[in-house]
Amino acid sequence: MSKYLLNKFLFTVDRDPELVECYRDDPQGTVAWWETEYANRILNCHTGESSTWLRFEDNERQALATHDYPALFELGAHPFLTLTLFIAMFERDHEVPLGFQLEYASRLSHFTLPYPDIAT
Repeated sequence: MSKYLLNKFLFTVDRDPELVECYRDDPQGTVAWWETEYANRILNCHTGESSTWLRFEDNERQALATHDYPALFELGAHPFLTLTLFIAMFERDHEVPLGFQLEYASRLSHFTLPYPDIAT
């Protein structure tokens, strides 16, 4: 399991409005594309350097491809990264103010301390 790679996905997608929309509309395709094109790029490196070994585990890929943020939290994805990305994707679907944030809190309410480790 690579919490680093999960967080890298959430971080990079959240910072690109076009990727946010792609991930909202076609999560499975976006995850597959991102894993092929971006997973092994070194963050903030513009010289073309990359690694070759980073891949999502099946359970990580599944959680990302189904927008399963409780599973992502359980896998150790940083909750601020999941929350900000999923707000960008789904807040518009809720009529009440903070509607998605309330749903997020409700769906994660079964977790008790200590929370899953989010250190990378």
